[in-house]
Amino acid sequence: MTMQEKLSEYARLAVVTGLAVIPGQEVMISASVDVADFVRLVVEQAYAAGASDVVVEWLDSEITKLRYRHSYMEKISQCPEWTSLMRNTMAQRKAAFLSIRSDDPRVLADVDPKKPAAAQKASRNACGPFVEAHRNGTMPWCIVGAASPKWAKAVFPDLPEQEALDRLWDAIFQTARVNTGDAVAAWETHREEFQKRIAWLNEQGFDALHYQNSLGTDLTVGLLPGGIWCGGGTSTADGRWHFVNLPTEEVFTAPHRERTEGTVYSSMPLNFNGSLIDEFYLTFEKGRVVDFGAKQGEEVLRSILEMDEGAKYLGECALVPYDSPISNLGILFYNTLYDENASCHLAVGSGISEAVEGGTTKSREELLELGVNDSLTHVDFMFGTADLAITGIRPDGTRVPVFQNGNWAF
Repeated sequence: MTMQEKLSEYARLAVVTGLAVIPGQEVMISASVDVADFVRLVVEQAYAAGASDVVVEWLDSEITKLRYRHSYMEKISQCPEWTSLMRNTMAQRKAAFLSIRSDDPRVLADVDPKKPAAAQKASRNACGPFVEAHRNGTMPWCIVGAASPKWAKAVFPDLPEQEALDRLWDAIFQTARVNTGDAVAAWETHREEFQKRIAWLNEQGFDALHYQNSLGTDLTVGLLPGGIWCGGGTSTADGRWHFVNLPTEEVFTAPHRERTEGTVYSSMPLNFNGSLIDEFYLTFEKGRVVDFGAKQGEEVLRSILEMDEGAKYLGECALVPYDSPISNLGILFYNTLYDENASCHLAVGSGISEAVEGGTTKSREELLELGVNDSLTHVDFMFGTADLAITGIRPDGTRVPVFQNGNWAF
């Protein structure tokens, strides 16, 4: 396949497998001006799938940085009305939403982390219907990556610009199974493979998971009674199957927000809003973070945990074997979409509603009563290692190996 053929196939994958676009549906795309050429291909594929209209929300991380540097907190803490109007209107119309990630992972390194955190909080509050439509499946959504020069340079700092860009695109194509020639069919096969792991985990009825590794992680995560393990895509409210992340290798569920005890140490840097957090730990008591620290980006980590009370509790636990396609590339992407699929990870913040039977139709209050965490944020962080051991604990105390030496034990 030529480069152009791969890009077109990747765009088709995003529309067909990521969004499950149907004739007459509107599509909204959020993307950087740095990847405009790829965005045009996605727009073309969306119309080919029958989209009635495609709206692009253009972003520029350098302009965003200037705003954070020079605007004042009171203004940054307000979401522009036109932004919330556009997003909430598209949600009301049951449009499909695609987020294309391509930013330089260090673009906001010298920005006060309180400003991006305030902007995110304001956006989440103002765009409530948009956020809810993602949760309840009425607005199909997907996140994909696209290589940009600055992101490529961060991943491959020793390579010339064009070579770094080509290498990053190659890695993206590989993780998205574009090189198979029919990525849509390849992802249907991948979806079927997920079902074996999910079926086994759901059969076990685990009450908790115990994690240990040589970094010092010693953590017990209590699970929801009757909780459901998920993965390999999800269903829209009207029954269309799609993948919300391309790529994805994770099997995940929602923990009980008040039943996590112990300490977890990160195994990979976390890129959050253009700032890196590295070599950090979180200590939990009764589900709540009671202590934390980081060698790099501690104030950024603090800003995450102070987003709201729910940000101090877990909303997701995900299992990814160390021996997985993305991990085996040996590339640190500095992008959570990719790095979380190379490692077991947890997330602080909002819980996974689909991990509860009928959860996508329940209110946030009903989910909270069941133990599913509620927050304006959801931030994944990676802690998986080659020696990670995970033990499943049944309600009767029986202990069952789930991971040994970083990989599935069954």
